[in-house]
Amino acid sequence: MERIQVAIEKARKSRDGSQEPKTVNMREKTKPSEKRAAPETVTSDESALDALWKEVPSLQPDAKRLHRNRILAYRSCPEAAPYDMMRTKLVQQLRKNDWRRVAITSDAAGSGKTMTALNLAFSLARQSDLRIMVVDLDMRRPSMVRILGIQKHVQFSEALEERDPPEEHLIRYGRNLVFALNSGSARHSAELLQGITASRVLDDLEARYAPDVMIFDTPPLSSSDDTLAFLDQIDCALLLVEAEKTRASDVDKCEQELAARTNVIGVVLNKCRYLERSEAYGYYGAT
Repeated sequence: MERIQVAIEKARKSRDGSQEPKTVNMREKTKPSEKRAAPETVTSDESALDALWKEVPSLQPDAKRLHRNRILAYRSCPEAAPYDMMRTKLVQQLRKNDWRRVAITSDAAGSGKTMTALNLAFSLARQSDLRIMVVDLDMRRPSMVRILGIQKHVQFSEALEERDPPEEHLIRYGRNLVFALNSGSARHSAELLQGITASRVLDDLEARYAPDVMIFDTPPLSSSDDTLAFLDQIDCALLLVEAEKTRASDVDKCEQELAARTNVIGVVLNKCRYLERSEAYGYYGAT
């Protein structure tokens, strides 16, 4: 992780033409209200919101399946601690900046972004005062349905096209975690994400369900332009990098692409096998 950090700093010095890395002031970034109109909250009464969330079909995933897929943060345990720490840092940033929408992406496939998105969502859901919504926008290779063992056919891409009501493609875990998922791939996903229709559907969904946090699992930056097409609709992004595989130059390039369009709140180093116990949590703020 230190080698990645050093390489990133060197790349930034060269790019900025200075001896000190440039520090991004998160408050100077574009506020979400300047990028997209904040949807008017349709449902404000807490009891009405609780009733609305309870109407979403419930899911009780098999614990063995979750463990097999490295989804561990649905309960408090030592393995969930890194995601709990990530959760706390994330919530602090969201509240500080009045943000709600978080994209999770990576440079390439196989970095563990979907696993991280799910573990983070389950960790957040253990805070009973929060409502969390996870939207699967990796529509070329959706995997959340398989990981969670969902048998019901859901295709949220059809809701984004306004072919179906969004409610037909939502699944709930517990009382405060809702998933918007896809059982299969969707054609023309980049065009769909850039369209006004998808933007309107997501704004309406946010206004109706009023989640405290919306997590968007987006495709790797190097695989398509889907994520770049969607970044203007979110408040901030987390970047996943894979230890011993993702090059420092690729990390820097991805961070630049994200920072040009949204707020980069952190880099998660995944699959690192050689850290000391005191260093085992691979999350650090972007500068």
